[in-house]
Amino acid sequence: MHDHNPSIPDAPEKTVLRLGYVPLSDCAPLVVAQRLGLGERYGIEIELHRQPSWAAVRDKLISGELDAAHALYGLVYGVELGLGGPQAPMAVLMTLNHNGQAITLSDRLARQLASGRTLRELVAEAPRPLVFAQTFPTGTHAMWLYYWLAAQGIHPLTDVKSVVIPPPQMSEALAAGLLDGFCAGEPWHAVAEAEGVGRTVVASGAIWPDHPEKVLACRRDFVTRYPRTARALTMTLLDACRWLDEPTHRFDAAGWLSGPTCIGRARSLILPRLLGGNGLPGAPLRFFDDGAVNYPYRSDGLWFLSQYRRWGLLRGSADLPAIAAAINQTALYREAATALGIAVPDDERSCVLIDGVSWNSRDPVAYADSFALRALELA
Repeated sequence: MHDHNPSIPDAPEKTVLRLGYVPLSDCAPLVVAQRLGLGERYGIEIELHRQPSWAAVRDKLISGELDAAHALYGLVYGVELGLGGPQAPMAVLMTLNHNGQAITLSDRLARQLASGRTLRELVAEAPRPLVFAQTFPTGTHAMWLYYWLAAQGIHPLTDVKSVVIPPPQMSEALAAGLLDGFCAGEPWHAVAEAEGVGRTVVASGAIWPDHPEKVLACRRDFVTRYPRTARALTMTLLDACRWLDEPTHRFDAAGWLSGPTCIGRARSLILPRLLGGNGLPGAPLRFFDDGAVNYPYRSDGLWFLSQYRRWGLLRGSADLPAIAAAINQTALYREAATALGIAVPDDERSCVLIDGVSWNSRDPVAYADSFALRALELA
């Protein structure tokens, strides 16, 4: 089954695909696709390979050990630019979910906030810099954490200490007193609350309503070498995302995610937040929403590039729209979605984030440079 069958028109060039994922609730589309054999109708078979960290996902995508992966939106853009690690031309085939992340603080900090203190006051009074963890230097969680802190007048690069920890280690590090808070995906916030070591204080959907989160990522040469395979994989994951939008299906998905080969935590910790209920305001976890979730908006990619500039990760005068256009495979996505009768939205979308500032992609450099809190030097 590994070889292309020339007797089938449009058959995929490669039929057994190795997909990587990190044990998080939002890897659900990959788990569903594999469990339900959704690739069969498109001539592909999915093998899932759990990874211990986002750095492992990055390295195995680059080396070719993985064909594609569930990946942080910002991981793909960071690798494309070689920020803080190896460089490789990357591709986003589709967005896998919107929302569904959060920030949890230690019980002590959360209690002080609930009593009416501001986080800015607590940061200023602390005898040592407060330590916040995120999951990858250019990843989504770093950007949500930085944006949230900055919206409260806290400079994320100078007023606090930011460290990188794989998601499954977050609760343990909080319990050990190594962290004052963390930003990551579920179910690790639910785990921290259940273990009594932290409280979730903000949902990511309150920081940027309907923000892009994980994507289906691969190297760009995978798309050029195997275009029919890339399309078949995109169609398979679109089917999985559509299946997950039925709430009753999320009960099944939570059970599969809880298994020892995936997250390895109780279904009761996974299900409530998979259904969208962390008890906090903010847009819930979405996987499909009639295809509005899945389109690889170039404007979403440009937002990450604007934040890299804001925080001094990206300097100089790179052509940001050209970078987003090269990474986000909008033409391939359009082909896959159209074949499935899924509406394809406009290529740009705008929004208002938690600080009241509007984002549209018309001038990402001016947007980045407009923030009072940013890296001290912008070349």
